[in-house]
Amino acid sequence: MESWTVPPPAVLEGAGVPLRLHDTATGEVRPLSPGPVATMYVCGITPYDAAHLGHAMNYLTYDLAARVLRDNGHDVVYTQNVTDVDEPLFERAAETHDDWRALGSRETEQFRSDMAAVNIAPPTHLVGAVEAMPAIVEMVGLLRENGATYDLDGDMYFSVSAAPRFGSVGNLPVAEMLALAAERGGDPGRPGKKDPLDPVLWLAERPGEPSWNAPWGRGRPGWHVECSAIARSTLGETMDLHGGGTDLIFPHHEMSAAEASAALGVWPFVRHWTHTAMVGLHGEKMSKSKGNMVFVRHLRLDHSPAAIRLALLAHHYRPEWEWTHEDILAADARLSRWRAAVALPAGPDARGVMEGVRRHLAGDLDAPGAVAVVDRWVDEALRVGGRDPAAPATVRDVSDALLGVLL
Repeated sequence: MESWTVPPPAVLEGAGVPLRLHDTATGEVRPLSPGPVATMYVCGITPYDAAHLGHAMNYLTYDLAARVLRDNGHDVVYTQNVTDVDEPLFERAAETHDDWRALGSRETEQFRSDMAAVNIAPPTHLVGAVEAMPAIVEMVGLLRENGATYDLDGDMYFSVSAAPRFGSVGNLPVAEMLALAAERGGDPGRPGKKDPLDPVLWLAERPGEPSWNAPWGRGRPGWHVECSAIARSTLGETMDLHGGGTDLIFPHHEMSAAEASAALGVWPFVRHWTHTAMVGLHGEKMSKSKGNMVFVRHLRLDHSPAAIRLALLAHHYRPEWEWTHEDILAADARLSRWRAAVALPAGPDARGVMEGVRRHLAGDLDAPGAVAVVDRWVDEALRVGGRDPAAPATVRDVSDALLGVLL
């Protein structure tokens, strides 16, 4: 599957600051310590509707992480999936009398367009579940060989008891896991399961649904094994960083990690789990299922993509927050001021801007703090000017390279 393209960012002088990120599994902000190549996986969209601001905030977060890693001299190999075969896609296609393949292709293209517009650096690998089916079948096969599966009325299930460290990503009590499984696509109440939390690995062929050949019979994969298989096939058996929204901690990321460990016999599958908080609208989480969304494509009609990015950068990735129209208006004004300041023939000394932005982003991606550093320089430049003819270009490059805002 094709990714998208954005202009190459500016390259800054000097050394970056090593990245520290919150790790969901430990509950601590701790160093991310990759080798020369940093590997990263972020769960992608289910393409039955266009990208909303919750999606944009999510992918902006990992874009910032990749920018900090590259500023530290790491090569970044980044995989993102597209869940282009799943119940929500089939249901929407049925509602709209559309072909599920055409719907998925159309919405994936809209997603690519929106991400490119707001200058989200593209993943190295953008992989759809359909094209990854051989890797998924291989992963399910490994689980079968290792005795981690069982049959239930023709469907194949993964036994969580086969993963001794199951539960160590979210560290949630069983009662909460059961409630979340029922809420988020699981089937804890299905009779005959060995454990109510066991997730489906392979659904036997059903009328009216797509299916693929496998040694154990035609069907299609469950959701969780898709990501573990795609991650393994593109990044190897362990990776430095895995991310997504907090709504993916359980069951998706917990199950993906458990399935990978049982299939591959390695731990940890992921060395650092980082999750982004939900973005709300009118008092509820912004989501496709609720229908309370602000779409990137609609904001692009009236606002600069750089302003949309600045509106998101005004919020830290971990606390939940609610979008209001004032967010984009404030970002429009901020963008105008920043562009006016870097257009000056000279400005105040900008060496502190580079150091400050680097320091804030390296400290658990403190984007609001980094934006405030630029704000202070802009305020001074517009108020009293400056004598350094190189300063405006320095600020413009820092904004481009680290914040991804093109001025």
